[in-house]
Amino acid sequence: MISTANLDSNSTAPILPGATIGVLGSGQLGRMFAIAARELGYRIHIYSPDNDSPAGQIGDVEFSHRYDDLERLREFARGVRVVTFEFENVPAASTSAVAEWVPVRPDGRVLHITQNRLREKSFLADNGFPVTPFRRVKSWEDLSEAMRDIGLPGVLKTADFGYDGKGQVKLTEADPGRAALETFQGADAIYEGFVDFAKEISVVGARTFRGDFKAFPVFENTHSRHILDVTFAPAAIGEVLAREATELAAQILEKLNVVGLLTVEMFVTRDGRLLVNELAPRTHNSGHLTIDACVTSQFEQQVRAVCGLPLGSAELKQPAAMANLLGDLWGSGEPDWAAALEDPFVKLHLYGKSEPRVGRKMGHLTAVGQTVEEAAERVRAARDRLS
Repeated sequence: MISTANLDSNSTAPILPGATIGVLGSGQLGRMFAIAARELGYRIHIYSPDNDSPAGQIGDVEFSHRYDDLERLREFARGVRVVTFEFENVPAASTSAVAEWVPVRPDGRVLHITQNRLREKSFLADNGFPVTPFRRVKSWEDLSEAMRDIGLPGVLKTADFGYDGKGQVKLTEADPGRAALETFQGADAIYEGFVDFAKEISVVGARTFRGDFKAFPVFENTHSRHILDVTFAPAAIGEVLAREATELAAQILEKLNVVGLLTVEMFVTRDGRLLVNELAPRTHNSGHLTIDACVTSQFEQQVRAVCGLPLGSAELKQPAAMANLLGDLWGSGEPDWAAALEDPFVKLHLYGKSEPRVGRKMGHLTAVGQTVEEAAERVRAARDRLS
């Protein structure tokens, strides 16, 4: 049964500073969201299976329970005015339990679509958004037919729980994919046509329940070992293409009726077309530079959107770049933070994780410059000085 408290909190009245916001997920995105929310005067409750987490270190209360513990989730929901998330792989039943008491923004439908590659690609294709050809795969026969129809090379991916290149493999004539498919153990998979892209870009957009929309400048992303390595803004694309990317993101947020933030990752093909790659219903690694380079950070914008406040300016104050700091940097001991900060235009952000591991995101550096090239050179040089 839905509580009367929920009926009141679902009104369109803004949720004002002093109220408590709940966050599902407790990683670095939740941490930076919590910092932004505290600066605006909100209290923060964090829910995840972890303890002493990056976000939990900042929140007022940390609920350390499993996502399928529905009673604990309801207890968590009863203590907040609205719930958002920084981690989309939360079971649908969990968000439903929370939604009995308070609004979840973005809502469970958005989460359901974006946490599964098949549902996400089908939503995009069914609504006329540009995507690479794809097929559902459950068996070797499905994969053989998909490779015949779409062609090789292609990419075989798990439908669920994939990020940073996990759960996916490129297939070529020399690797027909039978062994890769067997590792999925009968789980749903998706086969996609390979995109020989020129660039990868992303647009972080925010939308309120009134339909107001604002997007940050288009980010250009480079990867290493399938993990985001360096992002810079503005992207090195023409004004027409940048406007097209922003309009495409706006249309997707509107079609999904997003209240909150959603990131649209896109490929720029070699002939100058845009293809939507993935959606993330939250803040994004590529948007970290907004903390130091934009009038409003992506995290403050998320607070504003989910609480029904007017959106802030997403204007870029000057060109900027961000470099991820992975656990690999700790291989020879503690990185030399002072050396990185010798450049006064470089900022350091660490996530409060106690155990560095290879490939684990431990923090990031940002830098600004008169040009994108200057900002990117600064941030790479600062990271090089850490070792």
